[in-house]
Amino acid sequence: MRERIETDWPGEAARIFAASATAAPAWLRVNAQRADREGYRARLAARGVEAELPAWPADALLLRTPVPVAQLPGFEDGDVSIQDLSAQAVADALSAPAGARVLDACAAPGGKAAHLLERDPALRLTALDVDPQRLQRVADTLGRLRLPTVALHAADARVTDGWWDGHAFDAVLLDAPCSATGVVRRQPDILLHRRPQDLDALLALQSQLLDACWRLLAPGGVLLYATCSILAAENARQVDAFLARTPDARAEPLDARFGRVAGAGRQRLPGDADGDGFFYARLRRTAA
Repeated sequence: MRERIETDWPGEAARIFAASATAAPAWLRVNAQRADREGYRARLAARGVEAELPAWPADALLLRTPVPVAQLPGFEDGDVSIQDLSAQAVADALSAPAGARVLDACAAPGGKAAHLLERDPALRLTALDVDPQRLQRVADTLGRLRLPTVALHAADARVTDGWWDGHAFDAVLLDAPCSATGVVRRQPDILLHRRPQDLDALLALQSQLLDACWRLLAPGGVLLYATCSILAAENARQVDAFLARTPDARAEPLDARFGRVAGAGRQRLPGDADGDGFFYARLRRTAA
């Protein structure tokens, strides 16, 4: 893993390793359907919890010192969630049209689906996860946040029999299974559990998911490919290979808030603006 990171990020490797060994701050996402950031920050202050108000993302608060959820006012009532800055940025990167038909292809544990619905409760959202137990976490998350009912299916996005009604989606979020090398500071056991051969299997799965989800997307629709990886093979090179084999796909630029340019997408490294490592690529299906 060290060799791959040093190869992909020769000028940044030392900083990546240092950031990955440093405890992460806590990021909160205020439920826009139930509260606003300024008001929620005041509620925290009344409990002696200091929070910073970043310029972006619009729903985020930063706690330099994490606190138990029991100290977060209204947590059980759905006023707030814990979600890193980089994961919150997914809603802006996807930027689904109002009321759009949206597929969250690998939805568990449900934070990104919930954020999309907090931004626009009129979205017609379908959420998949291949693991029924993990899918239940999505249902629990949406229930706690008092969000609209969505179509939940324990299914593999590569196999549409049994869950897809044949109507194309306006937008697809593919938060793909990955090496999770961008979140080592939150899950240090990654360093013990990842094996070199794991990456080959993940690369094949990501490629298959991209191809399968693309077939579900309407002409003119957008697919956001995202990972919490910092490895070029899973990110820039994966997307470049997809674009090369998919004539009706074109990449759309994302701005510098989403990180540095990485092929057709943007890459955030661990610790950038106090967030996790994350990759985003926004892909438009050209109209027929």
